[in-house]
Amino acid sequence: MPYLPKRRQPVILGAAVATLATGVAAYAYFRRKLYPDLPVSAHVDVRRYMGLWYEIARLPARFEKGCEHVTAEYKLLPSGKVSVLNTCHKEDLNGPVETAKGTARIVDSQTNAKLRVSFFWPFEGDYWILDHDPEYRYALVGEPSRQNLWLLCRTPHLERAIRDRLVGRAHALGFPTENLIFTPQPVAGKP
Repeated sequence: MPYLPKRRQPVILGAAVATLATGVAAYAYFRRKLYPDLPVSAHVDVRRYMGLWYEIARLPARFEKGCEHVTAEYKLLPSGKVSVLNTCHKEDLNGPVETAKGTARIVDSQTNAKLRVSFFWPFEGDYWILDHDPEYRYALVGEPSRQNLWLLCRTPHLERAIRDRLVGRAHALGFPTENLIFTPQPVAGKP
């Protein structure tokens, strides 16, 4: 390898990171254009969306393999971004706890329903709020490629009729709902 003066190495490293980030952004843009439009909630009150959510169901995802008793907690930061804390109990309701911390940013200020979440800079993923009830008790969240989908609720269990309606909506939007995993959650009064 040829000798490079020390002052040039940060410039080369910065250029490599910029090139990689540009490639990732271009890939994400073109990948998103391959899929039909995905409608989102007309308006999300970000402050009311904050707090603890229980995962009721999800499409299979490598990063959630073996997860039970899954929760997501969102906190609004002074910057306007959102702090994200995902918690998973591995292989059992009381199994070892794994957490993932990230940050989300709103990318559609008209609806507040489209966010980009990052758990590892510079990589981001779409987090689109597709449906929620007026009281912010449950939500349907997905992304344009239809590979990720979550049904969330403020309590560990969601009424069957509401769950079925949300699954039907997701199916109508093109999500492979036949692959849904219904997340085990604790029963009230038990750990």
